[in-house]
Amino acid sequence: MARVRRWCEKRVPEHVRDEVRVECDITPRHLTIVEVRPPWHPDLSSEWTRFPIARLHYTRSSRQWSLYWRDRNQRFHRYDLLDPSPHVDPLLQEIDRDPRAIFWG
Repeated sequence: MARVRRWCEKRVPEHVRDEVRVECDITPRHLTIVEVRPPWHPDLSSEWTRFPIARLHYTRSSRQWSLYWRDRNQRFHRYDLLDPSPHVDPLLQEIDRDPRAIFWG
């Protein structure tokens, strides 16, 4: 989890973090990488918007991490270009690479 958090911090230069951030939401079963942006109109809301980018799912029985992508309906699907891995690094590298433009557009 610490590795993913460090990766998220490195995605956005510090001088623009008031405009966009990349963060990691953690649950017992998965990590969701989200893009976070400030309110579009301060009079309407003070909440930052959270847009899911990718999900890393850990399977305890196999001790493997799997990568999932999000569709337009915010449902996650298994990413088929990369096999599960015991380490998150290959998954994070694939999100960076984004050969199908499904993570970052």
